[in-house]
Amino acid sequence: MDYIDCKTIDDLPAIAHALFQKYKDNRIFALRGQMGAGKTTFMQSIAKVLNSRDTVSSPTFSIVNEYVIDNNRRIYHFDFYRIKNIDEAIHIGLDEYLYSGEYCFIEWAENIEELLPPETINIYISVNDNNLMRVFSF
Repeated sequence: MDYIDCKTIDDLPAIAHALFQKYKDNRIFALRGQMGAGKTTFMQSIAKVLNSRDTVSSPTFSIVNEYVIDNNRRIYHFDFYRIKNIDEAIHIGLDEYLYSGEYCFIEWAENIEELLPPETINIYISVNDNNLMRVFSF
């Protein structure tokens, strides 16, 4: 597992590049970290690195946002913080997204753990005590 310190928001593109260097062929990623750790902020950098011009925002209420990247490919960005049960994830067609071959980034993946395929890459975002620095591990 790689550990990368993130001292400022300006470090996030380099962290996204490191992620894609390490996992060139992977498409399913679970973003794990406490509330306010920076999962959605990291998604903004991921989308930029993948050449999306879409505005990235938290899909807390919509559950999934879709962003267009090069070659008319897609990023699916999920937030399962507010789901009440696993059936909600099933009913939105999660399997179709996960097996689409497109990038899938999942916030609050622990709420749908049993639905995640074994090839899911976990990205952990830890916050230090003074809330000034993050540590990314994947």
